[in-house]
Amino acid sequence: MIFVFGDDRTTLRCVGIPAWLWFVIAVVAIGAGVVLLIADRSQRASNNRERRRWAALRGWQFAEVDQVLPTRWERGVLAQFGGVTATDVVAGSTFTADGRRQVYVLDLDVNGKAAAVLAAIRCRRSAPATIELWLPDVPVPQDSELDLLGPVGSRYAFVTEVAAARPLVTPDLVDATEEIGHDITVVWLENDWVLAALHPDDADPARLERLLRDLGELADLIDPFDADPNEGDANGAVEDDELLDAEPEPSERSR
Repeated sequence: MIFVFGDDRTTLRCVGIPAWLWFVIAVVAIGAGVVLLIADRSQRASNNRERRRWAALRGWQFAEVDQVLPTRWERGVLAQFGGVTATDVVAGSTFTADGRRQVYVLDLDVNGKAAAVLAAIRCRRSAPATIELWLPDVPVPQDSELDLLGPVGSRYAFVTEVAAARPLVTPDLVDATEEIGHDITVVWLENDWVLAALHPDDADPARLERLLRDLGELADLIDPFDADPNEGDANGAVEDDELLDAEPEPSERSR
């Protein structure tokens, strides 16, 4: 029911709306919601099948859900969300110029919706500092406790330790980061991983293949196989047997 002022501006006059009109409005709203829900589920099912086929072609493993895997990391795009679940998880290994490295690709699901797609490649040792390379138009979480290192190509670097991170930012690293592309929201180094995030709509298998190649080149730069993996932080080093012989098992954590 709607009230309007009468002619004397001191009283309200009731203007009735038929009950059937409210009913029609409600039905239309519910119908629109159902259509959007069906479209979203159809899109997710299509992405699921596409990701599953891609994993099978590569001989990699696939799991629909993994609640533990996202807790392995906390920086980059993960710092923007809480209560994240990994969905459509692909796990395996890929060859880079320096050798074979462990790989994960997964959707970051927040409240039932894919917020981002994460790709990760594992190194043999931990980086001496966390480095996040953000596009300039993407807001960085204010409570990230990171320091601004400065521009790195077309991105801005935020780090945990400026002195430790600065030697890693070489011209080769800048070039490798630029090759990754501006559809990638953030690239970051965290512990013994090189990671990147992109929008789910852009994460078709062909784009993910290119992204993994670029991340592999970045991993080779910061973790060359001709260097001793036990140098530096021994606690962060990854044993060769763990990296090269043990395949990840996402299905074991999918509960």
